[in-house]
Amino acid sequence: MFKNLSSKLRWVSLVVLSAVLLTSCDRLLTPGFNTEIAELRSGQYTLDKDHAALLFKVNHLGFSTFIGRFTDFDASLDFNPENIETSSLEVVVNMSSLDVNLPVFEEELLGSGWFDAQAFPQAVFRTTSFVERNENSFTFLGELTMHGVTAPVTLNVNFHGGGRNVLTRSYTLGFSANAKFLRSDFGVDRFTNFGVGDEVELEIHTEFKEGEAAAPAVAQ
Repeated sequence: MFKNLSSKLRWVSLVVLSAVLLTSCDRLLTPGFNTEIAELRSGQYTLDKDHAALLFKVNHLGFSTFIGRFTDFDASLDFNPENIETSSLEVVVNMSSLDVNLPVFEEELLGSGWFDAQAFPQAVFRTTSFVERNENSFTFLGELTMHGVTAPVTLNVNFHGGGRNVLTRSYTLGFSANAKFLRSDFGVDRFTNFGVGDEVELEIHTEFKEGEAAAPAVAQ
């Protein structure tokens, strides 16, 4: 009995020690990490492309959710934690970076029947106004230009915090965001009457590095 108890105590001790070490490592890699918005640094931030993901989701015939992503996009963030209403975000997506893990279908989606990436090589989103705040979550109204059409889109943002990343030596902010819109509003309405979802959900996960830089290049 005592032998079993001793083994259990050693196992619990290892679990606790591992948790402490992981927490310590996390703090070493992000010294000064803070989740309080008011304590974060204001200024210009650029996208850390190595830690950024842009996914889209569409209902597929009611059977499942079809998920794809864009692998080439850039963004700039003007962040003011003391007056979040004045913060702004601009995102530029290169449509040819579409990835659905089906090369033949990717070519079809980039063709004239869908996104027509040759005629409209980029999609651009810019925040235009602040809507509301709920603790560390914020809602912004913006404009999305895609497929030659500009229409309003609401972006919901959840800030995770900020601190200095010793791997990049940059002060870093992290947040996730989501948005929903109808693709038919942008003239991409193929098969909406045949069970392919009209509503598109965007899911965004990003890190931004402190440092002033030019806004993402927008094709003319």
